[in-house]
Amino acid sequence: MLECRGVSKTYRLKDRAVAALREFDLALPPGSFTVLVGPSGCGKTTALRLLAGLETPTGGTIARSAGDTRVGYVFQEPRLMPWLSVARNVGFALEGRMAKPEIAKRVADILDVIGLHDFAQARPDQLSGGMASRAGLARALVTKPELLLLDEPFAALDAMTRRRLQSELVTLWQCFRPTIVFVTHDIEEAVLLGDEIFLMENGLIAERFANPILRPRDPTDPEIVRLRRAIIAGFEAGEARKTRTPKESTQ
Repeated sequence: MLECRGVSKTYRLKDRAVAALREFDLALPPGSFTVLVGPSGCGKTTALRLLAGLETPTGGTIARSAGDTRVGYVFQEPRLMPWLSVARNVGFALEGRMAKPEIAKRVADILDVIGLHDFAQARPDQLSGGMASRAGLARALVTKPELLLLDEPFAALDAMTRRRLQSELVTLWQCFRPTIVFVTHDIEEAVLLGDEIFLMENGLIAERFANPILRPRDPTDPEIVRLRRAIIAGFEAGEARKTRTPKESTQ
């Protein structure tokens, strides 16, 4: 279990303070698939960086049930090192931590699973966008993370590639069962992937949506459409709150 209690994060920008995250509460049971959805600047990435330990909270606590947690992080851009092969990129985090033959086997295994076995010796500039995204995901999975954090990893891809990688991510999650937190601004993606969906607004969790729909999920399924509409309604309500004048907000 990973739990955030009243977590906040404030940044200092010259002469003012900016609250990126406020009173953020989140409980992540082991093996769960949680999605944070919302517009740019709502605090999604800040929450992810705090969960990863890349930032320190200004307030509140982030508690883990037992000891250190192995964390994998997938960025929006794959951030592959251009001078290394795919295999070396994927295994880089393991270097110095285990014997070379063990690293080679683990890298080969994960490249097999993720469909990049034939491109192990390719350079990043020889990969398509979808392949590069796969390589970034393989790099996170090779450490066998208990917590996998993904920051809009498919946002820059075309619709067909994005749909295929969404399906592959679900398959990998079902196989390895890490606890996943996935950040997106795409409501359809949130509904197709998450079992719990948190709509964020101005650094706060505005609304929580449970998603009990069985996988595989079809975007045309009436239940999927209904849930997507409910989240859109929540988003539109938040946008309306932003545009109210002080007079309107007191009525």
